[in-house]
Parts: sequence; C-alpha cells; structure tokens
Amino acid sequence: MPIIGGTGALGFALALRLASAGVPVVIGSRDPGRALEAAGRIGDGAKGLVNAEAAASGPIVLLCVPFRSQSETLTNLKNVLQPGQLLVDATVPLAAAVSGRATRLLGVPQGSAAQQAQEMAPDGVDVVSAFHTISAPVCSDLEQELDEDVLIAGDSREAKRRVAALVRMIRGLRPVDAGRLEVARYIEGLTPLLISINARNKVHSGIRVTGLEEPRW
Repeated sequence: MPIIGGTGALGFALALRLASAGVPVVIGSRDPGRALEAAGRIGDGAKGLVNAEAAASGPIVLLCVPFRSQSETLTNLKNVLQPGQLLVDATVPLAAAVSGRATRLLGVPQGSAAQQAQEMAPDGVDVVSAFHTISAPVCSDLEQELDEDVLIAGDSREAKRRVAALVRMIRGLRPVDAGRLEVARYIEGLTPLLISINARNKVHSGIRVTGLEEPRW
C-alpha cells in the first residue's frame, strides 16, 4: 500500500495502522532518507521509496500531503500513475498552507482538493476522497482504540467500495458513502471544524454518523 506523504502525521499514522493489520506498506517521500527512516520506525516489512517509485508499487495510492504540496506532487506523478490505479486523496486545503489559521479553509477553483486531484490525475485514474477526519495523534498510538466513521466521496461506486474495504482493515473505523466527489468540499471542511473543537476541548475527536446502523454500499 503506497502512501505518498507517509512521513507526515496522517500518512505515518495510517501506515502504522495498516501495517499492524498486515497490509504491506510503502512510504513515499520526496526525501528517500526520510522515507527509509519512517519505514524503519514502522517495521513489519515496510519499505521507504521516493514518491514516484512508491506510487508505482500498488493499485491503490494514498495521497496524504499538505495542500501546498498537492499540485506539485501530482504533477510529478502524472507520468507514473497508470489507468486502473485508484488515488485516495486525504488533502485538506487549510489556510495554514499560506500561513493562515488552521481553522480556516481555502477556496479551491475546482471546488475541493479532491476535485483538483481528479483534474490533475491521468485519464483512467479514479480519485476518491477519504480519511479527512481521522486524528493523526490518536491513529498513530496503537494502544488507543478507534471508534469513528470515515466519510468517502467519489464518482465511481466500485472505487469507493475498494476504499471502504481498505478502511475496514483498520479496526474501529467504519466507512460511510457520502456521495459523489462534488461533496468532498464539505468533508474537507470538517477538518478545520474538528481542529477548532479539539483545541477548545483539549481532545482528539472524530466523526460518527448516528442513526446509521449499516451503511449501504
């Protein structure tokens, strides 16, 4: 499972959880040294590669980079990603990317970071939006139990089902189909909201959809 931006907080946390669930993890980074260091900390056979090599190593690619790096990263991967691959975008256009507040969201001409990713991805590569409301500090602590939902948005039902299967591999996470990729803007907007809630209450909260016993897939 290649994770581009796997040396960052969220990417590393997801790598830890997936590796602990028996999923082979490949950490992607612009800096091969940082990728190798992160892979060594994860163990369980994790590999550390530069982004391009990592992105070519699996059918599902997680993109966990800051918004300021999303466009450059996807430009560099344009000739690497291949038709049939699935790109899972966890990017949030926080104003912190331009030295603003982390509780504010930047406007994206395409509508959302995920829609920007879809516009930049090669033809034949589906983009699915997911993992925006996961607390990296909680996720990276394997002694803490997770109990929250992961909202998933995308235009391909089959692609979303593949991401849902990936989410279920992390104990305590429940995938919920939130709709087409156009709703990703609202999912991304939950991140600054949670940052504000967490800062005021000194917690690491997540999202749980109530009244939904069994999400439809």
